[in-house]
Amino acid sequence: MEPQREKTQTCGTICLKYLLFLFNVLFWLAGGAVLAVGVWTLLEKSDYISLLNSSFYSASVYILIAAGVIVIVTGIIGCCATLKEMKSLLIVYLILLFCIFLLEVVAGVLAYINYQELDEELRRNLHVTMQQKYQQPGEESVTQAVDKLQQEFKCCGSHNSSDWSDSVWIHSADNDRLVPDSCCKTPSDLCGRRDHPSNIYKVEGGCIMKLEEFILSQLYILGAVGIGIAFLQLVGMMFTCCLYRNLKEDPY
Repeated sequence: MEPQREKTQTCGTICLKYLLFLFNVLFWLAGGAVLAVGVWTLLEKSDYISLLNSSFYSASVYILIAAGVIVIVTGIIGCCATLKEMKSLLIVYLILLFCIFLLEVVAGVLAYINYQELDEELRRNLHVTMQQKYQQPGEESVTQAVDKLQQEFKCCGSHNSSDWSDSVWIHSADNDRLVPDSCCKTPSDLCGRRDHPSNIYKVEGGCIMKLEEFILSQLYILGAVGIGIAFLQLVGMMFTCCLYRNLKEDPY
């Protein structure tokens, strides 16, 4: 009976090892996805971050990249601990999983609590930025970001195209445009002299609304990814505890 018991324990341990290894592969892929989203946001949407005048959004991108790296490193540690059956490394891995899980919970709660405040900050800062900084000396990056925003999201002005009538740039002596050329549906030099709806994005909505929709869609995606990773972590912690217990009981 004793040899049979030993064999059963060994088979159980082997199954746990493969399950935990599979979990770590999925966890590693999830970390890679988070890292990719962070890098993509930094490279492709960094212009928009400069328009927000808020350190929260730029900090969120770097936190996202750091979180992806930590998840990948944690997954590698988990694979090593599983394959080598190192109980001390399994403990380190379990602690890392638990810490990442707690950070996800705290980040989710803070994002939910501060969302309305950040939304108001977005509205206020973007309006002021477009009114005061567009086409002004030393604000070339803002000008480029505004033009890219209006073209990519097919919008004109912070709330609507009439917002440009109060901008510093429109009131300058050497300007004969009603709106920036980037408001045109088919951009060309001096096309902003004519603000007819057939030429200008007037009925499509303001850029604040479009940027809010974009940020909200990204938050939904990140939220879904976060929930998926959190579920994986709970499963991983359960497998890790079971494998650690079985390794202690195994005779080798």
